[in-house]
Amino acid sequence: MSIIDSPSPNFGPRRDGRQPDLVVLHYTGMKSAAEALERMCDPASEVSAHYMIDEDGTCHRLVDEAMRAWHAGVACWAGERDVNSVSIGIELVNPGHEHGYRPFPDPQIARLIDLCTELKPRHGIAPHRFVGHADVAPSRKQDPGELFPWKDMARQGFGLWPKPNHAGAPVAPMEAAFLLAEIGYDIADLPASIAAFQRRYRPSLIDGQLDRETAGLINGLARMLPRQDALQGE
Repeated sequence: MSIIDSPSPNFGPRRDGRQPDLVVLHYTGMKSAAEALERMCDPASEVSAHYMIDEDGTCHRLVDEAMRAWHAGVACWAGERDVNSVSIGIELVNPGHEHGYRPFPDPQIARLIDLCTELKPRHGIAPHRFVGHADVAPSRKQDPGELFPWKDMARQGFGLWPKPNHAGAPVAPMEAAFLLAEIGYDIADLPASIAAFQRRYRPSLIDGQLDRETAGLINGLARMLPRQDALQGE
């Protein structure tokens, strides 16, 4: 896979010898790829990612995978609050909700799948350890958003998708909240976490309400988790 090296100065060592076992997907949320690339390579911004994929499939490498890129910010997943130290960050060029959010083109997703296909065995990343920025920072972020093809990614082995026979299974609200935490979400702001879950798994209605359908999807997804990793992600 052809990659353009566009080094960013915004990185540091992974703390305490941590190794990446999580992939966090973002959108750039800026008007153009050039603007996004310039920002992630500007030392004053203190922002970066390991990779950026343009809408035409062009892939830029900004930070070596061995290093800690600055992409997740204040975030938490499965109790881990230094998400940057355990993750690979991938930015997808898209104007985002502030500048004309639009679907992700096929060449961009194809290149993302190629990249994830390389990352997965290289770092031993389990399917349930592919997440979005909104998943790890639900109170702050929406990306990659409701137009991102999470179901298609899950079919490729990058993420999980609730089985239809589990969706809608009765589950009490308190149990659903517990299961949401088991999946990996920080439920300190429960409505925000529910909305992040809906944005990914029930994008037709994102209201932060723990209705029957949402609770069933949470239950279905939790049933798919590897039991030995039940507290390690979604």
